[in-house]
Amino acid sequence: MKWLVLAFVCFHLSEGLERIILKKGKSVRENMKEKGVLEKYLTKHRIDPALKYHRNEYTVAQEPITNLLNTYYFGEISIGTPPQNFRVLMDTGSANLWVPSVQCNTYACGNHNKFDPSASSTFVNNGQTDTLYYGSGSLTIELAYDTVQIQNIVVYNQEFGLGVSEPTDPFYYASFDGIMGLSYPSSAVGHVGGATVLQQMLSQNQLSEPIFSFYFSRNPTVQYGGELILGGINDQLFSGQLTWTPVTREAYWQIGFQEFLIGNQVTGWCSSGCQAVVDTGTSTLAIPQQYIGSFVQYVGAQQDNNGDYFVNCNNVQNLPTITFTINGAQFPLPPSAYVSNDNGYCTLQIEATYLPSPSGEPMWTFGDVFLKEYYSAYDIGNNMMGFAPSV
Repeated sequence: MKWLVLAFVCFHLSEGLERIILKKGKSVRENMKEKGVLEKYLTKHRIDPALKYHRNEYTVAQEPITNLLNTYYFGEISIGTPPQNFRVLMDTGSANLWVPSVQCNTYACGNHNKFDPSASSTFVNNGQTDTLYYGSGSLTIELAYDTVQIQNIVVYNQEFGLGVSEPTDPFYYASFDGIMGLSYPSSAVGHVGGATVLQQMLSQNQLSEPIFSFYFSRNPTVQYGGELILGGINDQLFSGQLTWTPVTREAYWQIGFQEFLIGNQVTGWCSSGCQAVVDTGTSTLAIPQQYIGSFVQYVGAQQDNNGDYFVNCNNVQNLPTITFTINGAQFPLPPSAYVSNDNGYCTLQIEATYLPSPSGEPMWTFGDVFLKEYYSAYDIGNNMMGFAPSV
């Protein structure tokens, strides 16, 4: 969909004024800057990129997602003809779609829905076996093709994995059956370049625009934990405008940010830049291991026998707000966002991450701790991400 004429004009007025040369050799931008009116003009006429994503009920799918025990967010999809239903974790930290197979006899498969290839008239066996690696362990899958449906979106000949050997932790205890990866194709196993559900949706013209977005409720119920919007943005679920920032590495949804503050104090931890993977499949905020000790000490937390960091529940309101600076905008997280109260036992919802980014900058993970506070938009066409405060 092309930009509206007004948006097109305003964009070029604000971003391309230097191309219009005045008689004295100065651009309009330079003259406005000298007169002190440039910043006021740009602020007034700044266009939110999200305006080009118009929602249409026939090409946008709103998938309700469920949250259990403030851990993972998952929704329902179907695979096969006739459809077999599965609950899958909607995961921006991986790229493959997989569900358990009827051939799986490991403990983790025993209490989940399992896909039966013989019951689907559209099933095609790939014949390839592969391994998926997650933070909690590895998973053996057999690759195949079938029809996948998410709400009103139907994807034909979609490659997916049939789990034939699953680790007990966490999959036996998980309330979801499988995982639907939403990251870039380069991080997928199998037929690289065409394996992801998103790529197939786009190639089969199933999305109105090359974008999806997430809303995670801060107070989820059994019936409603939020929404995954495929093909659009729901501006009723956030306030203000989205702050956009480029994807820095097209493998996962990775972005750069400029600073991290504790209270009003600039830490300097990102003085040379920091990177973060925005991961809906991670419930915590992952802090680079070289900084986690300083953070824990600053907030006065202690470590228990399980390795969790706990604080006095009576003092949570006095803990500092932590803030990320992304593309010039600040994104604060109050202590209520990063502290969990479990029947009077309060723990920090953080963990250490040990791998630096490929560029050497400290690598963070923005999991659900961040995403419950901020609506997130994933622009596949422009390789951008947008954030705005959730309602």
